[in-house]
Amino acid sequence: MSALLPAIEIETTANPDHAVIWLHGLGADGSDFAPVVPHLGLPASLGVRFIFPHAPSIPVTCNGGYVMPAWYDITHIDGIKRGVDETGILNSRRAIRQLIERENQRGIPCRNIVIAGFSQGGAMAYSVGLTHPLQLAGIIALSAYIPAPGLLSAAEGVANAETPIFAGHGAEDDVVPRELGRQAYDALLAQGHRIEWHEYPMDHSVIELEIADIGRWLVARFTAPH
Repeated sequence: MSALLPAIEIETTANPDHAVIWLHGLGADGSDFAPVVPHLGLPASLGVRFIFPHAPSIPVTCNGGYVMPAWYDITHIDGIKRGVDETGILNSRRAIRQLIERENQRGIPCRNIVIAGFSQGGAMAYSVGLTHPLQLAGIIALSAYIPAPGLLSAAEGVANAETPIFAGHGAEDDVVPRELGRQAYDALLAQGHRIEWHEYPMDHSVIELEIADIGRWLVARFTAPH
């Protein structure tokens, strides 16, 4: 196994039995969403390990080749369409799967793990969660899209065909347009996935209302009978 992605970890109790792997957006790092944890409103008895990994820094073509933390290269943007580096997506998927496997080794099974992400991190949450070989507790995709539908094969998606998905998006998002997020929602809904659409009066960001909704959703996922 290659070196694990560096990450910030926050545990809500000693010896947590659930985990959330939360992926940041383009140009950010793992510290971006760590402050959200206390605002989720989780019950004190719910033991969760939050893992906020840092993406590697790579040149991003659509940003003039500027080197920044990114899960994959975006080659161009044409309206709501994005050209993406599929090899980069697969490399990041492999690295995130290693984090999932590390949680398995620490005693947390996949059925107790949620993959979450914002923007490009949400795109990776779709790409990882929908293809993981074992069933996960849930997928959270915030202000996100499916970057490479061709990488979501039906064969790989069997284990998580019924995994609950939380899709949140800003009605005024001009970075990842609402229409792009709805494309992902509509496609997954048509395939029979258990996906919820949550729309908020915001731009490319998160607000307290969305954070509270995520907290309630996490509690439901982590306390549901398996």
